[in-house]
Amino acid sequence: MKSYNVCLKDTAKKFTKRLFYSLFDCEQEEAHGNYLEKTFVEIVSKLGIENGKDIWATFKIQLPEIRQKLDLDAIAFENNDPASHSLAEIYLAYPGFYAISIYRLSHALYKLGVYILPRMMSEYIHGITGVDIHPGATIGESFYIDHGTGIVIGETSIIGKHVKIYQGVTLGGISVSKSLASTKRHPTIEDNVCIYANATVLGGDITIGANSIIGANVWITQSVPENSLVTYQTEIKIRPKKNGIQE
Repeated sequence: MKSYNVCLKDTAKKFTKRLFYSLFDCEQEEAHGNYLEKTFVEIVSKLGIENGKDIWATFKIQLPEIRQKLDLDAIAFENNDPASHSLAEIYLAYPGFYAISIYRLSHALYKLGVYILPRMMSEYIHGITGVDIHPGATIGESFYIDHGTGIVIGETSIIGKHVKIYQGVTLGGISVSKSLASTKRHPTIEDNVCIYANATVLGGDITIGANSIIGANVWITQSVPENSLVTYQTEIKIRPKKNGIQE
């Protein structure tokens, strides 16, 4: 029976937290810089990747750019959520922003050919926030997710700039054979799209056109043109009670 080093899950959890802290806090960056490099090299070595130091050096160069992207995401949160009181509140208290932060970090590693560690990072934050973003997804700047719980964004999803997504949204794939794993299986969401709660968009050949609004609870398996409004209508009846008993 083959053995798997499942205790790496705990190491990856600690690594992910400290990486996040170091990205936004200069004191944390100074305190944990050596730990992060050493731990990264140890993790990827145990996962069969021997050039960990070179990968880390490339990744570390990208961190300022990742921070800039996340600052734009934070501004999008502040601009779109009337319940927010300051940027500090976004950085410190918003689970959606936390999930996006770990996504952007894990995505950078994923693009460098490191696959298992980014998945462990994404599953760690998934467990905390309820937001499931595959590190292989491509997401543009100024991304905003409200509440977040239940959001699923698949590996080959492509999301443009200034997109807003609410809780329960799925950008998923229609079931395909394993032989098609390298094909695009998830939707493309163009710039300035808003997708409301519990909408489901499925399929790799699906595009939601720019500036469109996807209403709550819709199920989409075909492309939507630019500047569209897609809604699901159901009849809700409200009637007065008789003798205190609802008919």
